[in-house]
Amino acid sequence: MAALVIYKGKPALAEEKGDRLELTLPGGERARVRPKDVLWLHPGPASLDLKVPQGEEEAAWELLQGQAVSLRELAELVYGAFTPEAAYGAYLLAQRGERFLLEGGRVRARTREEVEALLEAKREREERERRFAEGVARLRQGLLAPEDRPLVQEVEAMALGERRESRVLKALALPETPEAAHALLLRLGVWRWENPHPRRLGLPLTPPDLSLPPLPEEAREDLTHLPAFAIDDEGSQDPDDAVYAERVPEGFRLLVHVADVAALVAPGSPLDLEALRRGANLYLPEGTVPMLPQAATERLGLGLQPVSPALTFELWVSEEGELLEERLYPSWVRVRRLTYREALGEPALGPLAELAQAFHRRRLAQGALDLSLPEVKVRLEEGEVRLTPLLPYESRLWVREAMLLAGYAAAHLALREGLPFPFATQEAPSRRVEGEGLAAMWEQRKALKRAQLKAVPAPHKGLGLPLYAQVTSPLRRYLDLVAHQQLRAWLKGGKPLSQEELLERVGAAEAMADMVREGERKSKLHWTLVWLMEKGYEGRGVLVEKRGGQGVFLLPELGLSAQVALPRPLPLDAEVTLRFLEADLTRLEARFALG
Repeated sequence: MAALVIYKGKPALAEEKGDRLELTLPGGERARVRPKDVLWLHPGPASLDLKVPQGEEEAAWELLQGQAVSLRELAELVYGAFTPEAAYGAYLLAQRGERFLLEGGRVRARTREEVEALLEAKREREERERRFAEGVARLRQGLLAPEDRPLVQEVEAMALGERRESRVLKALALPETPEAAHALLLRLGVWRWENPHPRRLGLPLTPPDLSLPPLPEEAREDLTHLPAFAIDDEGSQDPDDAVYAERVPEGFRLLVHVADVAALVAPGSPLDLEALRRGANLYLPEGTVPMLPQAATERLGLGLQPVSPALTFELWVSEEGELLEERLYPSWVRVRRLTYREALGEPALGPLAELAQAFHRRRLAQGALDLSLPEVKVRLEEGEVRLTPLLPYESRLWVREAMLLAGYAAAHLALREGLPFPFATQEAPSRRVEGEGLAAMWEQRKALKRAQLKAVPAPHKGLGLPLYAQVTSPLRRYLDLVAHQQLRAWLKGGKPLSQEELLERVGAAEAMADMVREGERKSKLHWTLVWLMEKGYEGRGVLVEKRGGQGVFLLPELGLSAQVALPRPLPLDAEVTLRFLEADLTRLEARFALG
């Protein structure tokens, strides 16, 4: 005789087979289970053709409020009999949970207060569903009402990468992606030019709120009698390096002064850990989000105070650009700030220009690549997007070569002294591209291998240096700060980070710095597209690559590349007029055509 049971929420017929039950399931399948795996409803005989009779649910509840009874008692009260159908009906009432609740093997009748609260919750839920459906219908028509703000906030959270699912987008039959959410907000007019990319990547958008310790009292060489120049783009707010060179019998004496950030930021300190969490300064067209408190720049930025503390790399370099000797020490410096354009007219920078050219020639002879693709600075100022092409002033080379020399000297010192250090390395490119035009540079850049940071020195083939480390931007890059912490520990006879500790920092900081670079790239592209949508464009494009019937063009005035159909054959490096057609902010894409 088969009994009626519930197995996995569904009715089944059960027969005892030793210490097991053999079940017949609704589809005719069979299963063997333990007795404790089922809920017993009726001893049988029973079938699975269960037609629940009409009953007196409300009358039974009125009688039982707050009491607990067996399923059999509930079936008899509601249906007047204990049949398999009545037992199943009692189970369904308890499962529905409106007036009765299944608790273990018994059923509790809810109190009147519980039932009223449930009914009120149901009414509220139905009202929410009604409002949601009406709101979605309005969004589908491109309309908005004040009461739709919660729906819009959900879509905004999706567009900013703060949630992975959106009931609103699903109801609108749209992909549940940040891009689809962004597109919807633009169609509705809720967003216009908002840049979602930094928040979508989870990047911090406010400066650290941490205090700085005082500068430690220590011996510093007074170099305030010597000239020192912090040379940067116009509008730069965080000068962390300055230079000066002079002629000496051996060739040149070069002083590279770097903001002495490690004097205030010790390994493992709250400031250090916060900088590690951020990886680098975040440079957005909207403004800069520093990895260290703003006070660090104000106190340590070279040339922002009458006299600044620095870590000075004093280097002696031959006429041929060979590094002969290096010396490292804390110093006081008096720095004058110049733009790259202003530096061209500064007579005191003549020896630096000669030294830079010599070192540059030496690097090229050692296999360095000299790529100078067009760059454009994008800024959002007082609500207006400004695009400023970075002109290729010769003074850029002066500063770059001085910074490379300092990095080369620091890596050389670390290797000689056995100091664990974040060495920057790069394998040789997959191929060497001949030619000097933009097309050759574009192709050569595609062949570059990714630069890597390692605790073991290796050549940096792209720079043409046998070893190298970045050490001149500790206000802006965390791993430059780590390099300074290591150098300071060596200078003071302290305990530097171990190789294992260094590698942990390299891995964490590089991962975060990659996201910072992605946020910067996407933000710059976003605001460039906004500029195009507002102003339009018709200007010069240079063909740098052919892909079937398509050509890839560089637009030097915009700092963009664009793929455009070629109606006629054109040679590489050909200059044409390109006209802006349209942009898709959500996909960060722009379309151009030949003018």
